[in-house]
Amino acid sequence: MNTSAMTRVAAVQMVSGPNVADNLDEAGHWIAEAARQGAKLVALPEYFALISGDEADKVAIRETEGEGPIQRFMAEAAQRHGVWLVGGSVPLVADRPDKVRNTCLAYGPDGRQVARYDKIHLFAFTRGAENYDEARTIEAGSTPVAFEAPFGRVGLSICYDLRFPEFFRALGDMKLLVLGAAFTETTGRAHWELLLRARAVENQCYVLASAQGGVHPSGRRTFGDSMLIDPWGQVLNRLARGPGVVAGDLNEDYLVEIRQNLPALGHRRLSC
Repeated sequence: MNTSAMTRVAAVQMVSGPNVADNLDEAGHWIAEAARQGAKLVALPEYFALISGDEADKVAIRETEGEGPIQRFMAEAAQRHGVWLVGGSVPLVADRPDKVRNTCLAYGPDGRQVARYDKIHLFAFTRGAENYDEARTIEAGSTPVAFEAPFGRVGLSICYDLRFPEFFRALGDMKLLVLGAAFTETTGRAHWELLLRARAVENQCYVLASAQGGVHPSGRRTFGDSMLIDPWGQVLNRLARGPGVVAGDLNEDYLVEIRQNLPALGHRRLSC
């Protein structure tokens, strides 16, 4: 194995609560641990800075792009540890005053923002007393986003995007797909691993999924099971529940081998 073709990446799993400062302290601890384990890219889950019982709380803490404590935390953490940092989602200012953009921001090792993706697909689910409708407080984005890192092209996605394969096709050729999520216990148990592995296989890329995973102070239950999946669809590492780090290596030689042996991306005949 050519070790020069290896890059370590890590997903942070959290069980975020209603206090932003506490959540950022927790995220900082796990970013440091991921860097200690040799990660060059670290991903945080969706809503890493805040999960509360009132969905309007995220509107109250929304930030203007380039300003605010959540974004300062990310920029400083990326620079301090010399990592590429992908923040599952940050509440940014929307056109409407009662909504946010649920935004994934990426920072380089110098602490500079390199990409912004506003979540396109807004989750809605009802089963008995369980009810979610992100459109009440979130304004949808419209454009898929990827960025270039030294180890290859990185695609950005958030949670419910996972159910829409055409979204990932629109990202183009990726070496790594990063997905920050807060999947519900119900939908996660049924579909989380299935969909993640499908996205890895059909795009012939690595998938790094960073999730919320546990029972939150509000009583909300998120599925967890953060994981790293290779281009053949094999789960390389995972964490079922609770806070922690999932780390593993991207093997460029193996990715090239997969694509040479099964050149499916070159066999596409439809543009969608």
